[in-house]
Amino acid sequence: MKFNIRGENLEVTNAIREYVEKKISKLERYFDTPLTNDVHVNLSVYNDEQRIEVTIPMTDLLLRGEVQHMDLYAAIDLVTDKLERQIRKYKTKVNRKFRQNGAAKHIFAELEKEAKTDEFESDDEIEIVRTKRFNLKPMDSEEAVLQMDMLGHAFYVYKDAVSGDTNVVYRRKDGKYGLIEPNS
Repeated sequence: MKFNIRGENLEVTNAIREYVEKKISKLERYFDTPLTNDVHVNLSVYNDEQRIEVTIPMTDLLLRGEVQHMDLYAAIDLVTDKLERQIRKYKTKVNRKFRQNGAAKHIFAELEKEAKTDEFESDDEIEIVRTKRFNLKPMDSEEAVLQMDMLGHAFYVYKDAVSGDTNVVYRRKDGKYGLIEPNS
């Protein structure tokens, strides 16, 4: 793993850097091959609260965790635990589904590719500040919810494996999930 550790309102000392690298490197045990991916870690302090954000983009998955805590070292421990739970939960559930369908062993998330727009419009018009492009992967609604939760998003767009339609799953304010399907 190649670590990219940044600090906002915080100096990243060697001790902090070593602790982050030691803890997050333990995630490699969940994969068959050693990880060579970049690990983006953002440490910040706001109003005496420590926050750590960890993003590990990989070929077929995106691991992301964010934790706020009063103690930085506790926050590092908590985000590592969160990433471990994500890996175990989704690897178990989604790999079981893929094994049943005969797909590859370790594919359990669709990496979104994004492109940023550089053009700005006037204040009285609608301004689109980001455009995301990604391939719609055929799946069922249950798998789409798993993908959405793993990415930490409020919604997820996917192609229904049975009908071939583009659908959207989303998290409702009551904590349950909703599904948007087009009229056929």
